[in-house]
Amino acid sequence: MSCNYAEGLSPYEHKGILGAPEKFETIDKLNEKCRILADLIKNSKHTVVHTGAGISTSAGIPDFRGPNGVWTLEKKGKKPSVNISFTDAKPTKTHMIIKKLVEENKVQYVVSQNIDGLHLKSGLPRKYLAELHGNMFVDECNLCKRQFVRSSPVETVGKKCSGVQCAAGYNGGRPCRGRLYDGVLDWEHSLPENDLLMSEWHSGIADLSICLGTTLQIVPSGNLPVETVKYGGKLVICNLQPTKHDNKADLLINYYVDDILEKVMNILNLEIPTYNEEENFTKLAENSIIDWTINRKDVLALEKVFKSKCKGVKKKRILVKSKRKSEDVSENVLDDDKTKIVKLEIKEEIAVNT
Repeated sequence: MSCNYAEGLSPYEHKGILGAPEKFETIDKLNEKCRILADLIKNSKHTVVHTGAGISTSAGIPDFRGPNGVWTLEKKGKKPSVNISFTDAKPTKTHMIIKKLVEENKVQYVVSQNIDGLHLKSGLPRKYLAELHGNMFVDECNLCKRQFVRSSPVETVGKKCSGVQCAAGYNGGRPCRGRLYDGVLDWEHSLPENDLLMSEWHSGIADLSICLGTTLQIVPSGNLPVETVKYGGKLVICNLQPTKHDNKADLLINYYVDDILEKVMNILNLEIPTYNEEENFTKLAENSIIDWTINRKDVLALEKVFKSKCKGVKKKRILVKSKRKSEDVSENVLDDDKTKIVKLEIKEEIAVNT
């Protein structure tokens, strides 16, 4: 469960701003902003979605910094009253919509901070997913670094050895003498190299980054969406609480992510798929070995695309005149784009509690 995961981490005092007040759009404003978001998705050639704990709360998994988040309540000596097991949790409407948008080529990549395995259960292929903080349903070999899907969540966190032999040789691959470790990061661990590279490069070449259910407080994952802005793309943040990058966003939507994406799908005239257990990789892992390693060829191919678009390009400078207000992007622009980036008129100034 989410609480057990949090308890398994090493003690850490700097967990960011906890329990900030939530804000909700009026229905008219929500509808208007969802239409703008749908248009941005339609017009984007490369969209990246960044997901945080807020997209899993409707599955019964508590977030961490919300008013009833694990760490918010922990500070008060309490625990969340609702806390479903990772085994029983099913993908939310948001998880299934993201998978559909990837299938429809509306979203090119997903960068997740979540360890709950719900993207994995939704059937989203590894080719389109970076898991920056690990996954409760994925083991990693200490020698060959290959990853394998589990049918049940790990009982440990922090890259601890399970004693199980590496499964690399079971599908006809080259045998390995390594042992499997849980792939869930603790505070002091470095982010997985290929996941981070794919996230950085996709964010850099993106026309549009959409943040869903994250306050973007943990670095470096929380800073990745800003790479899109620095290279000339647009940033949309959908979250109930303020985030540290609200002042850099072209569009802010304060509402439940399930409701936001449902409205967007209706505008795009796309059907929302239902959860299909037959596409759940953790269920498939009950009867077969599923390699969850990022394909090195995909990494090298994306590196070429990133260098072609971004190498030698001058990044925008992001000016922040006040920590409590939304400010425009600086007029310093990319060398090959002399047009000033104009913020969407729909964006409002917000007050951020710090």
